[in-house]
Amino acid sequence: MTAQNLDGKALAESVYASLEVKLRARLEGGGTRPCLATLLVGDDAASATYVRMKQKNAERVGIASSDHRLPASATTEEVVALVSRLNANDAVSAILVQMPLPPQVDAEAVVEAISPVKDVDGLHPFNAGRLALGEPFVKPCTPAGIMALLEHHDVPVAGRRAVVVGRSNLVGKPIALLLLQAHATVTVCHSRTEGIDAICREADVLVSAIGKTFYIEPGWVKPGAAVIDVGVSRLDGRPVGDVAPAVAEVAGWLTPSPGGVGPMTRAMLVSNTYDAEVRRRP
Repeated sequence: MTAQNLDGKALAESVYASLEVKLRARLEGGGTRPCLATLLVGDDAASATYVRMKQKNAERVGIASSDHRLPASATTEEVVALVSRLNANDAVSAILVQMPLPPQVDAEAVVEAISPVKDVDGLHPFNAGRLALGEPFVKPCTPAGIMALLEHHDVPVAGRRAVVVGRSNLVGKPIALLLLQAHATVTVCHSRTEGIDAICREADVLVSAIGKTFYIEPGWVKPGAAVIDVGVSRLDGRPVGDVAPAVAEVAGWLTPSPGGVGPMTRAMLVSNTYDAEVRRRP
């Protein structure tokens, strides 16, 4: 058995194409152009690269972007003040604060300062609460991308057993909620879970978002399962995921790493930006 490739790059391209068509029609009908405001604190090279990539992805479909920078020495108050100015700026549809923030900045306070209407990541308590209630306004980008991949490839979810490895607010918890809303029976595992390998072997859909190189071994995977590799780490200077390559010989579906979840995360960011503007100005 060789797993079917859950190709995030190809599906992301179709998302961009669809958004470009929708935005062109919106503008031709007199609608407003969405704008994504990015906020980067510090001079971390990797974070700066991620921000540029997200801006380019937005601009390719016709969404405007505005770039905002603060020094690595910035305080929580300074970051929150800039977020508040972006909230008040009527030209801004959505706000992306690039994580991680410097250690002296209270990330929770910054996230809570973002207007729920402009929260493109779905991390504000209001949006997280709506997701928990099963009535989300904004779906976090990575979980939304995962669900789009599963749906596009006709991976059965309803009535199936789903296991999520990792309980972060960014991925683990929200993907568990989205899988639950899709009528899966969901188990969330984490660093203190006992017998985690046996639990993973029960999964029809296995999502790993733990950030440990090749943590998921072939013996942990149920034959024919859909395996979603969210983790990102580096091995000998190259990016790798949570899932060992040999899992491809056991799984029924598998996301490549890189090229699986990452492109869909970026595409969902652009989609969320468009939707944020439509909610503000239908």
